[in-house]
Amino acid sequence: MTFPDPPPVKPRIRSFILRQGRTTAGQKLAIETLWETYCLDPTENLDFRAIFNNSAPVILEIGFGNGDSLAKMAEANPDKNYLGIEVHKPGVGHLMLRLAEKKLTNVRIFHHDAIEILEQRVSDQSIYGVQLFFPDPWHKRRHHKRRIVSEHFLTLLSKKLMTGGYFHTATDWEGYAIYMLKKLKEHSEFINQDSNNGYCERPDYRPLTKFEQRGVRLGHGVWDLIFKKQ
Repeated sequence: MTFPDPPPVKPRIRSFILRQGRTTAGQKLAIETLWETYCLDPTENLDFRAIFNNSAPVILEIGFGNGDSLAKMAEANPDKNYLGIEVHKPGVGHLMLRLAEKKLTNVRIFHHDAIEILEQRVSDQSIYGVQLFFPDPWHKRRHHKRRIVSEHFLTLLSKKLMTGGYFHTATDWEGYAIYMLKKLKEHSEFINQDSNNGYCERPDYRPLTKFEQRGVRLGHGVWDLIFKKQ
C-alpha cells in the first residue's frame, strides 16, 4: 500500500528581512570575546533565575536595533532584568560593547527570531513586560501580512505575560499606530492603559532615540501604545 506524501508545511511569513549590515572592528571584537557572557543559546530552554541569579521581573525587548536604548533602560533600572532579541548581528555586537562599558549584568541577548524564542523557549506567564519599539511598518498594503503585530502575535504574548504584565509598542507611522491600536482593542486579554482608550504619552522609562529626536524636530509624530494583560 502506498501513502500520499504529506502536504508541505507552509513557511511562516517573517516580519523581518536579514540584511548584511556593516560590522565595525569594535562590534566584531565584542562578538568574538563577549558572546559567551551575554548571548544565550536559542536551543536551550530559559531559566531566568539561573540566568540572572535573582528573581527580579523580566522585560523582553524585540528588535532592539543597536541596543543603546536597551542599555540605558537596564542601567536606569538595576532592579529589573532585560532579555533583548535581535536578528542583526552588528546590533548585537554594539549592545554587548555598551553592556561591557557600563558593566551591566541585568541584560542577556538572543541573536534569533523573536517569535521562535517566544513559542519554544519562554515559559507561559513568566514575562513582566514586552517592548516593541519602532517595528518595521511594512507600509505597502501587499506587505501588511509581514507586520509582527497580529492576532497570533498578541495571543502568544498573552500566554507568555504574567497577569498584570504589559505590552508597550511605539511607532512613527500613523497608519501602523491605527492598525496596532485596532488589533489590541480587539484582543480580549489586553486593557488599554490610556484613559481615553487611545495612545499614551511616552513614559520616562523609554529613552528617546537619536532617530526619534530628529523626527520630533522635523514635526513627525510618534505614537505609544501600552496595554496590560488581564
